[in-house]
Formats: sequence, C-alpha cells, structure tokens
Amino acid sequence: MPDESPRAKVERENLKLEKRLRREVGRAIADFNLIEAGDRVMVCLSGGKDSYAMLDLLLHLQARAPVDFSITAVNLDQKQPGFPEEVLPDYLTGLGIPFHILEEDTYSLVTEMVPAGKTYCGWCSRFRRGILYRFAKEQGYTKIALGHHRDDLVETLFLNMFHGGTLKTMPPKLRSDDGANIVIRPLAYCKEKDLARFAEMREFPIIPCNLCGSQDNLQRQVIKEMLTTWDKQFPGRIETMFKAMCNVAPSHLLDESLFDFKNLTTESAKRLDVLQLG
Repeated sequence: MPDESPRAKVERENLKLEKRLRREVGRAIADFNLIEAGDRVMVCLSGGKDSYAMLDLLLHLQARAPVDFSITAVNLDQKQPGFPEEVLPDYLTGLGIPFHILEEDTYSLVTEMVPAGKTYCGWCSRFRRGILYRFAKEQGYTKIALGHHRDDLVETLFLNMFHGGTLKTMPPKLRSDDGANIVIRPLAYCKEKDLARFAEMREFPIIPCNLCGSQDNLQRQVIKEMLTTWDKQFPGRIETMFKAMCNVAPSHLLDESLFDFKNLTTESAKRLDVLQLG
C-alpha cells in the first residue's frame, strides 16, 4: 500500500475533526435537551471563530436531525470603529439562511462609561445581552444559542472562584434572569483548539473584536494563559477539570443549601447511601 500523501493526510485529519465536533455538539444537545421539536433557535453570530463554527455545526445537525427546528442568525453591530458591516450579511446571504443585523451604538456608551484603564467587557456584555434577549423575546425565539466552548466554561469557573467567591460557570442551558428566554451553549463539549482548526479549515471570514481585544491584562486572559501553561506542563489537566465540573459531589463541599449537613446522622447517611445505590 503506497504511503499517504500530505494532502490526503490533511483531508483525513480534517474529516476526523469535523466528525468529532459534530459528535460533541450532538452529545451536548442530547445530554441537556438543548433543542426540541418546533424550536426557533436564534444563533448569535459575533463574527468570531466560535460562533461561525456553532452556526455551521447546527446547520449540519438541522439537516439530519430527527426533529424539526428553525435557525435564524442574529448579529449585533455595536458600531465599533472599523467594523466591516458587509462581511456577515454577505456570508449569511451566501448560506441562504434567514438572518437579522441589529444596530445599536453600545460602543459609545461603553467608552464613555468606563474609566480610563478599566476593561470594557463587563458593560459591553451587559448591553449586548440585554439587546439580544429583548429581540429574542419580541420575535418569539424559543432558544438563544451562544458560542461558548469547553475552555470558556473552565475559564469562567476559575474567574468566579478567584474573583467572585462562587463555585459556578456558564451552564449548557440557562433560563435568563427575567425568565423570558432559554439560553443554550451547543459547543459546551468542544475544545477551543479544535474550533480554531475548524475555522481555518472552513475559512470563515473572521471579524476581530477591536473594542476589548486590544486591552491588556483582562482577567479572563490571565486565566486563559494560566490554563494554557498547565495544559502544556500537564497534558490532560483541562479535560480532568472539565470532568470534575460534570461530576459534582455536594456532600463534599460546604454549601448547606445543597446538602443538609445540620441534620446528617449515621442513620440519615445510611438512608442516603441506600438511595444512591438504588
């Protein structure tokens, strides 16, 4: 058998990558019941690699899923200087799918509100989230799909521990604070490095975020660098941490709202063991 050519090897690796991402998205949807029959899914498209990949993978799933659901892509143009307004409409028109481009000048608001030297991310995300949630409610979308991936979830866990004093992350499925929307994260099981390779393979027209991407010392970036270093020094550590997030033992933490420590006795412990084993 002749040796595999470099081109054939690349194609084979690309196919494996695509299958893996599709499988992980399908598993997340099944595990958390992210999409149901009749859903109207609003896919939030930022122009970054992750949201492009999410849209691509969901469109593939939609064509093959045993249930019917609709997909509409929505982008929020926040009027950042130099934002290429034609890129997303051209791309989405080429796909032949329904889309909306919302225009709100949150850029001016954020830059006016945030003191010099402070990061924009908090206010920027609040404005963006409020506008998208309101639009979803007005248009009757049943699910809002966001492009956060596995690494985002792990980073958020550490951000909340280090800076918020809470043990929480971004869940795969969430009801918004006002109770009007269900937010889903179909990429919850996907690795960022896989999504980066997929974006290169697909040649998505990436739009960089010039608002916050140019700021130094963002806390999330510090966490990302820490995890990247760990991953290089201890391969598999991020996978292990993510598994831990999926395997929580409330009785071995300290939150009395999740576990009744005060009324724990030897007898109640035995009953609990029987229930868990049963």
